Amino acid sequence: MSRVGKKPIVVPSGVEVTVNGNEVTVKGPKGTLKKEFNKELVIKHTKEEKHHESLNEIVIERPNDLPEVRAIHGTTRALLHNMVLGVSEGFKKTLNLVGVGYRAAEKGKGLELSLGYSHPVIIDEIPGIKFTVEKNTTIHIEGIEKEVVGQVAANIRAKRPPEPYKGKGVKYSDEVIRRKEGKKS
Repeated sequence: MSRVGKKPIVVPSGVEVTVNGNEVTVKGPKGTLKKEFNKELVIKHTKEEKHHESLNEIVIERPNDLPEVRAIHGTTRALLHNMVLGVSEGFKKTLNLVGVGYRAAEKGKGLELSLGYSHPVIIDEIPGIKFTVEKNTTIHIEGIEKEVVGQVAANIRAKRPPEPYKGKGVKYSDEVIRRKEGKKS
C-alpha cells in the first residue's frame, strides 16, 4: 500500500485547482501549471466550508491493486503536490562557483559564465526560469516547475563539475565534495 499516495494534498488559499477527468490545472500567484495524469487513477478535489474552517484538498484514489497502478499512485501524488507548491511558493536551487577567475554574470535573461575555459559559457534564456547572480560566484535559479529548475541547475553544474583535489568547479550550495589527497612524493 502506498503511504505517500493515500496522503491528501492540502491546497493553500490563493491556489485554484481544476480537475477535468485525468487533466489537472493548478493556478496560483506565481503562475499556472497543467498536467495530464494516468487514466487508471481517480483524482478528486473537495472544497467544503464548515464553521469558519475551509477544507480544500486533493485526494488520489486507485481502483485496484495491480502493480502498474500501485507504482504510479505515489508518483502522481508527489507530482500534484509539487504543482501546488510551485504555483504558491516556487522552487529555488543555488549553485556556487569555486575557483580562481570563476564568475557568473547576468546577460539579458540568461547567464554568462567564466569557468576557466578559453571562451565564456553562455546559458540562454529559459522560459519560466529566473536567474539571479549574487557576488559573481553564487547563482540562484528560480521557477514554478520543480523538474525544470532541477534540470537547469544540473545542466549548469555539468559545464564544470567539482573536482576532488582542489574542489574547483560548479557545485550545489548544499553539496559536500569528498576531497582526495594528492600524490605523495
